[in-house]
Amino acid sequence: MVRLLKNIIFPFSAIVGQTDVKKALILNAVNPSIGGVLIKGDKGTGKTTAVRALADLLPPIHVVKGCPFNCDPNDTDALCDSCRSTDFETELKPMRVVELPLGSTEDRVVGSINIEKALKEGLKALEPGILAEANRNILYVDEINLLDDNLVDVLLDAAAYGVNLVEREGISVAHPSKFMLVGTMNPQEGELRPQLSDRIGLHISVHTIMDLEERVKIMERREDFEGDPIAFKKKFEAKQTEILNKIVKAREILKKVHISRDLLEIIAYLCMEMGVDGHRADIAILRTSKAIAAYSELLEVDLHHVEEAAILVLGERFHNTSQNKNQISQMVQRAMDDLNKRNSEKENSEKPKPEEENPDEEEETQTSTEESNGDNGSSNSNESQENNQEFEDESQENSSDEPQTRESEPKPQNAANDFDDVGRGIQVKNSDHEMKRKKQNPVMRGLI
Repeated sequence: MVRLLKNIIFPFSAIVGQTDVKKALILNAVNPSIGGVLIKGDKGTGKTTAVRALADLLPPIHVVKGCPFNCDPNDTDALCDSCRSTDFETELKPMRVVELPLGSTEDRVVGSINIEKALKEGLKALEPGILAEANRNILYVDEINLLDDNLVDVLLDAAAYGVNLVEREGISVAHPSKFMLVGTMNPQEGELRPQLSDRIGLHISVHTIMDLEERVKIMERREDFEGDPIAFKKKFEAKQTEILNKIVKAREILKKVHISRDLLEIIAYLCMEMGVDGHRADIAILRTSKAIAAYSELLEVDLHHVEEAAILVLGERFHNTSQNKNQISQMVQRAMDDLNKRNSEKENSEKPKPEEENPDEEEETQTSTEESNGDNGSSNSNESQENNQEFEDESQENSSDEPQTRESEPKPQNAANDFDDVGRGIQVKNSDHEMKRKKQNPVMRGLI
């Protein structure tokens, strides 16, 4: 029975609770380029069970038959030297969980070169190590924070380049090594080196379940599984198939998923607000949000996907602090408000301003109008002066044609002189009239 239970894996869909752990593992299965999962928390919370259950859930992989490195026949650029040199056949292999023990030596991890065979036969004979077995599989490291520094360096190189390079006695051999890294750790036992922690995409924290009903359900399901594992797996077969189909479909449409520039700005805003070093967190949120959309059978990433991805990437990324869902949601909302404000300001600056709001244009228009009026006024005044001059000329010509009977009288000096002259003129006329009347009267003529 012990042998049977070792080969039969507990169903992934039967795990109670630990929603974030299951979600992070599924998203890495959809898009392995996310960078793996780092699970922080107490022992005995189902971390290893979830990892093994995921490997049992995923579909088998196509490999080159007999290749110790599990080369992908469809990826000719990633084939090892032996697969490139000969024709090959393909076969299906189930995905595996390859464990890296803490006490492993470097040769056991990276592999070793058979020097005797290389010298005698002239062949680069590589004895595959753990990284060779982990290619296109899941590499599981329990208590990853307690791993030796030299092994951490090896993992960093393999995770960065996807290639494992083995150099011994002047002989160098390389093979592909692309894997999904899943590490677990207890923060109370020490922190993980920042170089390796930054390489891992999703950081999850798990805790002991404190809900009574869920704890009872865990015990019941474990009893049922150990009593009849085959019947227990059949009970969850439909849910297992549903998750598998969604993962397969999400892999197919992942390259078609689109994310808008506005959401990219929100991702960058979040990482800057939280003081994240480097840009790996930005890229991890981008890839995770697209994987969430693909798993939801959507071709467009929305704000909810970005928020969910940010919680998985940034929630437990810092050593001293952790961000819960509410804090991440508030940051996302602030980023959205700031983005809307900047967009509105940009739109307002691009709109043409009305005439009353453009005093410079008004002054220019008024100045041009005044100049045009001034030009017209000056032209009109010039014309009137010319007309007056012509009129004066004509008057002078007409006056020169008339006979000059009298000389021009001098102009009066003032109004008083005018009245005196008028009075004297009247008196003269009256005296002349009186003298004529006397002369006409015979009586008066005699007196005269």
